[in-house]
Amino acid sequence: MFSKTIFSRYFSSVRQIVAFSILAGVFAALLIGGITSLALHSKREASYDSLSGDVRDYLSQFFQDLHSTANGIQPLTLSDCHQVSGELTSSAAFNANVRAFVLVREGFAYCSSATGSMMLDMHELVPDIDINSNIDIDILHGTPMMPGKPTIAAWFKNPVIQGRGVFATLNVNLTPYLLFTTRQSDVVSMAIIASGKALTTISSNVMNVSELPPNPTREISIPGYPIKIALYGKTWPVEDIQISVLTGLVFGILGGALCAYFLTVRLRSGKEILTGIKRGQFYVVYQPVVDAKTLTMSGVEVLMRWNHPIAGPIPPDAFIAFAEAQQLIVPLTRHLFDLIARDARRLQQVLPPGARLGVNLAPSHLHSPTFKEDIQAFAASMPPHHFQLIFEITERDMVKENEASCLFHWMHEQGFEIAVDDFGTGHSALIYLERFKLDYLKIDRGFVNSIGLETVTSPVLDAVLTLARKLSMTTVAEGVETREQAKWLIDQGVNYLQGYFFAWPLTLEQLKEWESQPKSYDELKGTDFSE
Repeated sequence: MFSKTIFSRYFSSVRQIVAFSILAGVFAALLIGGITSLALHSKREASYDSLSGDVRDYLSQFFQDLHSTANGIQPLTLSDCHQVSGELTSSAAFNANVRAFVLVREGFAYCSSATGSMMLDMHELVPDIDINSNIDIDILHGTPMMPGKPTIAAWFKNPVIQGRGVFATLNVNLTPYLLFTTRQSDVVSMAIIASGKALTTISSNVMNVSELPPNPTREISIPGYPIKIALYGKTWPVEDIQISVLTGLVFGILGGALCAYFLTVRLRSGKEILTGIKRGQFYVVYQPVVDAKTLTMSGVEVLMRWNHPIAGPIPPDAFIAFAEAQQLIVPLTRHLFDLIARDARRLQQVLPPGARLGVNLAPSHLHSPTFKEDIQAFAASMPPHHFQLIFEITERDMVKENEASCLFHWMHEQGFEIAVDDFGTGHSALIYLERFKLDYLKIDRGFVNSIGLETVTSPVLDAVLTLARKLSMTTVAEGVETREQAKWLIDQGVNYLQGYFFAWPLTLEQLKEWESQPKSYDELKGTDFSE
């Protein structure tokens, strides 16, 4: 209650509520937009990590296979070219990623799988390759057989014989594009880097490393091989920013709207209830109550509804509970009496003389100083001797025993009847039946819903009906929604039924139309349910 008082103090005007709701909406937009942006960024970073791992695994396997093939060729360096050229050519032909294998002896390339015998100084052929290293890799602008066609050159030193080894030139179009195609949306470009030079997807020519864009998204090293792969991508792409902004905007609007609703309807409900009464936002509906023996309408229960101009329909449980908490249930109930009185003359044309008219009454109103005057004024506003008024006491609050006993006695003297509404759901329950003389026991829909189901409430319903019979109380079952429930309740001797199976709560005009039309449950009339 303290928090509601504080909020009501600071949000007592529409301008204050609008300003705070806008701030709340902006905060929600920034918060949700930021969270969404970070989530998308994290997802993209994870995608880059996954891609980097895939590239590293692929190239590691590729160079390991190439190294293994080169080791298989190393013994050929012991022979002259004319003796091994066929086998060398065959090795290159069966390796789709190799342009040519070259045998090297004493610093000279002397045999090629592509050209056969040759004699070229390795320093002239590939100046940046270190033939003293066990493994070295360089990027060439082209080869003698294919000038202008960039290639990757790989050197594998003979591990046994000094000064000999295998030199391979590789097709470069395969590696970058195979790796690039499946992740096209994540990566903008990529580069293969070796010996200060690079092959990229953004240029068909060999580039110097200094010409590459700075700060690659990921840089991948291949363990054991002097080559790197640089991936370039957008860690904050436009589409992610657009999604984040849109998400933030949607949640900002929703957050601001919910804040306005909460402040307007919940925190200022006291003022809103009084304003709603003044401006005619409340109205009544009537739910038919059906006689279980004849399956004809014997009366109605009057229910109040609130159609708020901003929040729309507000559930009765919400505004009635708040009205009780804010000590507004008395003016709200008086307004209910006025609404019923306005309809009384027309309602008299729909319901026959003696029809039961059930009206909900909160315990807090029962104990108010003006209770007797309110009830008498309401009864006087109704057509004389036409309706049997039944006041349904809810179980939200415990009645004061001594005072309630006198009031119930007075109500009976005035010709009114009393019902316990939603029996079994509040904290009074059996105390009502034990201490007060009451006329009707209304069985809550929660018990009715348990019919046909093995739930903990099933035996409770049996006990309630047995108790009502022993106390000679008339029973009314609420929330009847199926034929099976209606049949079971009729079998158990329940006197009256109401619920969606018979009719929804109806406006007066709808009630007139409903009364004049055939009923969906007419087929049950005359049915012997005891069979």
